[in-house]
Amino acid sequence: MKQDILFISDLHLSLEKTEITRRFVDFLQGRALSANAVYILGDLFDAWIGDDDNTPPNKTIKMALKALTDSGTRVFLLQGNRDFLLGQRFADETGIMLLDEYAVIEPDGKRILLTHGDLLCTDDLPYQAFRLKSHSAEWQQNVLSKPLWLRLLAARWYRLRSFWHKRKKTRDIMDVNQHTVIETMQRYCCDTLIHGHTHRPAIHDLTLAGHEAQRIVLADWKKDRAECLCWDGLRFRFEAI
Repeated sequence: MKQDILFISDLHLSLEKTEITRRFVDFLQGRALSANAVYILGDLFDAWIGDDDNTPPNKTIKMALKALTDSGTRVFLLQGNRDFLLGQRFADETGIMLLDEYAVIEPDGKRILLTHGDLLCTDDLPYQAFRLKSHSAEWQQNVLSKPLWLRLLAARWYRLRSFWHKRKKTRDIMDVNQHTVIETMQRYCCDTLIHGHTHRPAIHDLTLAGHEAQRIVLADWKKDRAECLCWDGLRFRFEAI
């Protein structure tokens, strides 16, 4: 009987990252088959330019996800800051279910808040301004109306620009704001928060209105290291993949 719930994020799949792609497909064809559900909390892809893009490794990933959902494992995906253009066509082709930017789940009666994590980094004002603009329907329709070849070129330019912009920012600015974390958890009445984005895997204990709470940060995947978070009905544990 499928029982475990698995959480992953920040794989940043791309044509160049063949080892991470191989590891992810192995995960979908192996460990994930025994899970009740898999939650992908953003940045599955390093850049997503539209659901019509079937350049490698996208088609391989779609087929592996479809095989997993056909097996009975439920797969949920929450878009990140790199793949926020991922839409309903992708969901229909793979059998996954898309989640809102904040999603509350209640496995075994435990109330858990899920998000990618970028919304919690409120000290990074330039990024938050871009995020607000890029999530508007007008901006997205304008981008998706461009030819595929032009979007592919734009994605390469965006990744390069993002790399250099990050080098100019301090680590604290790109991390979550603790006040935002507490306010968000209280707003959704959750004492457990799971997110990715920061690439700083850890379990943080905190106090909310006198009650114990946890913020769990998922690891990004690298060619020589990957892990998932598992909820087995009683506790959380990290598993190497």
